[in-house]
Amino acid sequence: MILPAQSEWYKDAIIYQLHVRTFSDSNSDGVGDFRGLQQKLDYLEELGATAVWLLPFYPSPLRDDGYDIADYCAVHKSYGTLEDFKAFLTAAHERGLRVIIEMVLNHTSDQHPWFQESRSSRDNPKRNWYVWNDTDELYRDARIIFIDTELSNWAWDPVSKAYYWHRFFSHQPDLNFDNPEVREAIWQVMRFWLELGVDGFRLDAVPYLVERDGTSCENLPETHDIIREYRRRLDESFPGRMLLAEANQWPADVCAYFGHGDEFHMAFHFPLMPRMFMAVRLEDRKPIIEILQRTPEIPQNCQWSIFLRNHDELTLEMVTDVERDYMYDEYARDKSTRINLGIRRRLAPLIDNDRRRIELLNGMLMSLPGTPVIYYGDEIGMGDNIYLGDRNGVRTPMQWDGHWNAGFSEADPERLYAPIVSNPVYGYQAVNVDSQKRSEHSLLSWMKRLVQVRKSSQVFSRGTISFLDPPNHRVLAYVREYGNDRVLAVNNLSSTSQAVELNLRKYKGFIPIEMSGKTIFPRVGELPYLLTMGPYQFYWFRLRRI
Repeated sequence: MILPAQSEWYKDAIIYQLHVRTFSDSNSDGVGDFRGLQQKLDYLEELGATAVWLLPFYPSPLRDDGYDIADYCAVHKSYGTLEDFKAFLTAAHERGLRVIIEMVLNHTSDQHPWFQESRSSRDNPKRNWYVWNDTDELYRDARIIFIDTELSNWAWDPVSKAYYWHRFFSHQPDLNFDNPEVREAIWQVMRFWLELGVDGFRLDAVPYLVERDGTSCENLPETHDIIREYRRRLDESFPGRMLLAEANQWPADVCAYFGHGDEFHMAFHFPLMPRMFMAVRLEDRKPIIEILQRTPEIPQNCQWSIFLRNHDELTLEMVTDVERDYMYDEYARDKSTRINLGIRRRLAPLIDNDRRRIELLNGMLMSLPGTPVIYYGDEIGMGDNIYLGDRNGVRTPMQWDGHWNAGFSEADPERLYAPIVSNPVYGYQAVNVDSQKRSEHSLLSWMKRLVQVRKSSQVFSRGTISFLDPPNHRVLAYVREYGNDRVLAVNNLSSTSQAVELNLRKYKGFIPIEMSGKTIFPRVGELPYLLTMGPYQFYWFRLRRI
């Protein structure tokens, strides 16, 4: 079943990000699979998600948790079969859930048959499918991304007796996008999944597709040419499908990936995320307003995607050195939680399991411009395991109930791909879906209500934003407008109660109606509108003329 093409559905989406291996194990082998995921789709629907974003599920040596792909057109045997994927896709579409999958364009695994052929001989037809050189002197101006593990972007291949280029791990050689055969091969891969019915792709690591000596090898014009061509073919053959850019860059650079509405439909707003955490710790709205004011306008048919946490580290690439030091000092005093230029923690542990701050941050996530992404388990306040290597600490099994293996699997605990979190604070006995479903005051129940309110008005997903400038810098207030809909959002970023006077003269005569309880507040008049707020409290008011 393929969902009907619907223009700009991605603007109104609530995206739930998950890893098939972490979600639910149907065959008791200790690894999540598509059959298990299919059994949990009702949960996603109840939460209010409208789209599911899956981490890579392709055949892979799993040296980078699947981002090292060995076959683009199949399913890793641990996660099931292609038929299992098709059944899951049909079941998701029956519930109105769209499915977004990863497309790792920039590189493959060194175990991919393409690379094995490419390295086998300098005369092989696929030799030019990767970036080879006899020295490691080219592209010296390109930065090293994985600074904790890689010393160079070049790796020596003893089989081929030459160097190959890689922007990430050395076991992930970069494809050569200057080769039209590579560009066509990737389009055929995309076509394969589109014909099955997937609704969109998250294109991984797009700034790095093309290399030119004397440049940073990022955001080059040729990269945009490639994306435009893929978008043209997508719109031509598969209208209504979506491309989402992973481009961890400053807003002005990311905006280029929207083109004139003819490149990506959506792109992550990476620099906003750390500044939300910064603003809460500083108790000052300045970091959020500053970065959004530095964000250029985007084409009408495009959309930002925003998030609090995901499967990677909380990236600190797009902050200043001073801001990075501040974030490390405040959120990662334990140096073992730092990786590359980021912090490898989940949402709840990052903010000391403070329910009020979790609610405030999610309130901002759901009311600032963009399509929100919820990372699996954050809706129940799951913890992490920093003793697992790399970024695997935030990819532990989903905690469904307080029974054997947290309801994730019936396998012996020793067989699980990763141990269940079982400490007294975040352990599955204390933090799980089943127990939170039983209480209307749980974080899960609160999140369901928040999502429901968000979905009640397109003002959040499509509206403009105007920041207010009250004297109290601890309060972040803005008005979202779309058509005749107006919503005032007021966020207390402070750990103490605050009073704030808002200049709402423009809305004189309007009555604010608090959206979660539909409570009517006093009418707006000439004088500044006075609100008192508890620690980390936020309000959403629908402004109505009544």
